[in-house]
Amino acid sequence: MIKLRVPAARALLRGEDPNSAGTLLVTDCLEMVEILISQDAKRYSGVLDAQNQRLETIEKAPQGPLRDYSGAQLRLHQAVLQVVFEHEVQGAWNLRQAYQQMQGVAKRYPNFLPARKSLGMLEFAIGSLPEGYRWFLRLLGLSGSVDSGLQHLRAAAQRPHDFQLESQLILALVEETYYRRSSETTQLVTRLAAQQPDNLLLAFLVISQNKKLHRTDRALAAFQARPAGPAYVPVAYLHHMAADLLLYQGQFAASERENLKFLQLYRGQHYRKAAAFKLYLAAWLGDKHSAATQYRQQIATGGRTVVEEDTYAQRFFEEKSPLHPVLTRARLQLDGGYYQEALTTLKSFDASNKSTLRDQLEAPYRRARAYHGLNQLDSARYFYARTIALSKGQAPYYFAPQAALQLGYLYQSAGQTELARKYFRQALQYPKHEYKNSTDMKAKVALAELG
Repeated sequence: MIKLRVPAARALLRGEDPNSAGTLLVTDCLEMVEILISQDAKRYSGVLDAQNQRLETIEKAPQGPLRDYSGAQLRLHQAVLQVVFEHEVQGAWNLRQAYQQMQGVAKRYPNFLPARKSLGMLEFAIGSLPEGYRWFLRLLGLSGSVDSGLQHLRAAAQRPHDFQLESQLILALVEETYYRRSSETTQLVTRLAAQQPDNLLLAFLVISQNKKLHRTDRALAAFQARPAGPAYVPVAYLHHMAADLLLYQGQFAASERENLKFLQLYRGQHYRKAAAFKLYLAAWLGDKHSAATQYRQQIATGGRTVVEEDTYAQRFFEEKSPLHPVLTRARLQLDGGYYQEALTTLKSFDASNKSTLRDQLEAPYRRARAYHGLNQLDSARYFYARTIALSKGQAPYYFAPQAALQLGYLYQSAGQTELARKYFRQALQYPKHEYKNSTDMKAKVALAELG
């Protein structure tokens, strides 16, 4: 299952007792893998009904760690499914039940590590949510703790059990996302993928992690070497990632092909606006002006604005302010890890009184990111501070809050705790921008780490 080889996993289950807690749990996991990857809303009701039937069967089984864990985990699956497919109220109620049940399982069976894995994930997720969600959690009677969540995850990751690999991956991704341990996570998934070359999930993580680390060449090589074919669940999002990587390299026609393939295969509503925006960029920068106009209009015609990528794309469409070609090329080069090339590109940007406020803020921010990537930290700090000063705390763009967050990280690494704390708090103070949720979460976790 964890290799995303769902047909083979189902074949193995045929010889098992269909009403056992373990079989019901794995069967549900397989359906969750398929529907969450495909985002196919047509399957939602059927999967939900099947989950209810499985829960009824599990409740009739004799009490024990696997039976109790399976019931709590299926309830958690329902909560995730309902939230993903816009039934948030039912999802919130099932989340509350799942959390309470998982707490009970971990208390009754403290050595049953799968429960500690799931409880740790829940505690960390709830404990690290931005302040704006706290009223909702209090209403549900939910409280979480980052420290307690990590303790549970580490226990589950370090000791052998059936879900140890899953525990290790969750822990690594949590630490990578919130504690910036990107290199360690990338090393782990790269090592595991080399050991299991037929594991599509690990291949996906290798691509994703190298993309986050701005290692475009490695990410594209992993994409091209990934296992594929009818034995695997189709992962349309891989083509969306590849489209980004090709865009960073300036391979605009190839990027366009990959995003069109993504939209053709994908059944969900997330990332559609982002894909249309990237299609626009590929056509615009590739001098295909008619196609660029068409793709720009496509941003508004489908998808949702829950994911920050989609929010950014929709905002671009609504503002109707043109992007600057030099700054846009530099941004793509930076995203791809081509820092020296980005600095060269930025030399041709000519700021003037006629430049928009957005361009005036973006230019020093892009320079800061380039110098940061090249480890020229004095120059990076200067241009981050310049971005913040120019914004005057009011500009509704992400450049200043991101500059504050990056300054916080730089001063944290230098051991200058008070300055780091100042900038993390400043990152939280910007009221509205495209990446507020993720910026606030990272700043909050960094402040908690500083104590």
